[in-house]
Amino acid sequence: MPVAITQCSQRLGGLIFELGLNFVIFLGMVIACNALHYILRPFSQPRIATDIIVGLILGNVSFLRGPYDKFNKTFGFIIDFGMVCYMFALGIEMDPYILLKRPTKDAQVSFAGIITTFFLACFTSPLLYYFSDQHGIQFTLAFSTLLSSTASPVLTRLITRLKIGKSDIGKLVIGAGMYSDFICSFLLSVGYISMPLDTMCTPYAEKNRIQKSIKMGLAVLFQTVFTALVSPIFINWVNNENPEGKPMKGSHLVLSIAFMVMICASSTLYAYTPILSAFMTGIWFPREGRVSKWVISKINYMLTTLFFPIFFLWMGYAADFRQFHPGEKDTWIRLFASIGIVIGGKVVGTVVYGAILGFHWPESIAIGLLLTIKGHFHIYMAIKVIGCGTSTSSGIGLIIAIFFTVVHAPSVVAHIIKRARKRAPTHRMALQLLDPSSELRILLCLHGLENVPASINLMEISRGIADPGILVYVTEMIELTDQLTATAEKGEGVEATTVKDKAVIDMRDQITSLFQAYVDEDGDGITLKRTVAVSTINNMAQDICNLAEDLMMALIILPFHRTQRQDGKLDGGHQGFRYVNRKLLRNAPCSVGILVNRGLGSISKISRSQVPLNVATIFIGGKDDREALVYASRVAQHPGVKLTVIRFLVDTSAESSRIAAYRVTLPEEDESGLDDECFAQFYERHVVGGRISYTEKHLANAAETFTTLRSFEGQYSLVIVGREGGVNSILTKGMNDWQQCPELGPIGDVLSGPDFSKTVSVLIIQQHKIKGELDGLDDEFSIM
Repeated sequence: MPVAITQCSQRLGGLIFELGLNFVIFLGMVIACNALHYILRPFSQPRIATDIIVGLILGNVSFLRGPYDKFNKTFGFIIDFGMVCYMFALGIEMDPYILLKRPTKDAQVSFAGIITTFFLACFTSPLLYYFSDQHGIQFTLAFSTLLSSTASPVLTRLITRLKIGKSDIGKLVIGAGMYSDFICSFLLSVGYISMPLDTMCTPYAEKNRIQKSIKMGLAVLFQTVFTALVSPIFINWVNNENPEGKPMKGSHLVLSIAFMVMICASSTLYAYTPILSAFMTGIWFPREGRVSKWVISKINYMLTTLFFPIFFLWMGYAADFRQFHPGEKDTWIRLFASIGIVIGGKVVGTVVYGAILGFHWPESIAIGLLLTIKGHFHIYMAIKVIGCGTSTSSGIGLIIAIFFTVVHAPSVVAHIIKRARKRAPTHRMALQLLDPSSELRILLCLHGLENVPASINLMEISRGIADPGILVYVTEMIELTDQLTATAEKGEGVEATTVKDKAVIDMRDQITSLFQAYVDEDGDGITLKRTVAVSTINNMAQDICNLAEDLMMALIILPFHRTQRQDGKLDGGHQGFRYVNRKLLRNAPCSVGILVNRGLGSISKISRSQVPLNVATIFIGGKDDREALVYASRVAQHPGVKLTVIRFLVDTSAESSRIAAYRVTLPEEDESGLDDECFAQFYERHVVGGRISYTEKHLANAAETFTTLRSFEGQYSLVIVGREGGVNSILTKGMNDWQQCPELGPIGDVLSGPDFSKTVSVLIIQQHKIKGELDGLDDEFSIM
């Protein structure tokens, strides 16, 4: 008896020691991955690239392979369970109903890359002899589908981390990657019914093959229908029982997890792989709701902290370099052929279809290269199926090929950013930089018919002289609602969007008639064109930016989101259009003006008015004020306009010490020197000749500035100001503390406030500026 106890203790001690050794190896893997990722951070390498390197190294250390051998079966169970969780989370983030919708631009790009890669792989892979002739056709189809797919989780994290996720090309690549991942994984899941991939590693009985496939197909269909019908009802019930803000009930969590496990694990009853079963379950599982968010967050946390280090250790162990045959020609042929098929197929597909969509070919190549990215599921399949289907050498070659589909991605993104930076200066359109002898190009935006009179009058006073004149694109900003979605057809050109809704058509026809009647009667020097921006509130600003960039606009005029009521006050306004205005102020490729209409539209025929239109321009300092001054010089050329320039100067005799303490010095340039130079040129060119009136106001603080602005009541019909005029001056210090509309700037906010005049319209102008996180390039840049 003591001997038995001693042997049992020794065996238990040995198991504990081996378990501790494996835990130490796991910790070493985690530390090594983090250390290498930190070292390669300056090169922006994605996490999976460093994990592959560490996994291949530690997995092939000779003295560590002993513990791996003893825990090989345990490794297999852990990896299979982790991949089930991975594919389930991936499926939840997919939308199966996209197959029933009209393909979007990113879907079309995705399909182009999938089709070309698939056919290239189908024609090429049989020549590589990955599998015997017994499984040639089945393997070719499965292998080609794998090569055609994209690892959307890896791609999305990479694009987001490199800060191009908000750009047009970033959104396109993320969307195309999601489509590619979903379509190919779905095809593999369906294809497994007729040809289970794991049978390539074991003998497959031809007997009763058709019957088994039919049985499996019906079972998968039943599982899919059951999940699609029952899971929304069950999960919605759990969500309703656990509202946001309260802890989730433990019993409901247990029931939810049990429900998911039951559906995913039921596939073992009819010989369907649990991994693809988890994906099929996930895509029909409700994506919204507290339960789904909780499941995704917990699975992603478990995968990141526990599973991936073990996964890459297992990968390194399976990729035994002793079985790699670098001296054989076939090894390198298969390696480079795999890379060539993926890159060639994706790039050719995106370039060809990109030409149809009107993309620049460098961006099309970049999209194709980014869509080649492979991930964890591809590594799993390379080891589980391909590695055992031919030899370990082929599996190692494919892992190396997967590594090279990832490692190049940061360089591709850097090239995209570099091209965007080169193009950014050409988009810098500012009135101050515009040649006075060149045509002024204005994008005049409207919300509806109520904006037409004021817009026509603004266009009238902005026309300048007939030669060179102005080019005006009148653009309605139409919010794309569910009702309009079915009637809107959006093309690629400037005027390719059409809306068949009768109310929208009638409104556009009336607006066109009013503007055309004005131009026909007295439109000398005005070139009028039409377009429309039909989009959701979230995307409208980007669409208008694209319009302004494509049309090379110098100025965008936006209506204020609040409209004047019958009593003269402004209403609450449309907060969606306010969001659009603020986003355009951040991202517009040219200067932007916001028109607060309080009576400008009620003035008829300024050109023939017996009483001139009194317009004032306030100049305190800064680039926005300089831009407003340049615009005012054009307005002053109109014979029906009487312009007064009012310059606010600091009264240095009043509390000079306190003024000096508050004065702000700009680090990049001497703004005051630029202000003086600009104003001196303006004064000599326009004021000396007597065409423009000029007055100075010497003020000591913001309170005196406010009082002076209030005195404008009844004197002017329109006041032109810079958005950030005097932002670094004592004359506006403190105004930001009680601003109602910060997008109008301190002066514009006061002039547009509810306590101010009901008859003074205000035009707030911002000079084009480039700012952002990408060294002078905004992270919402447009390059397509």
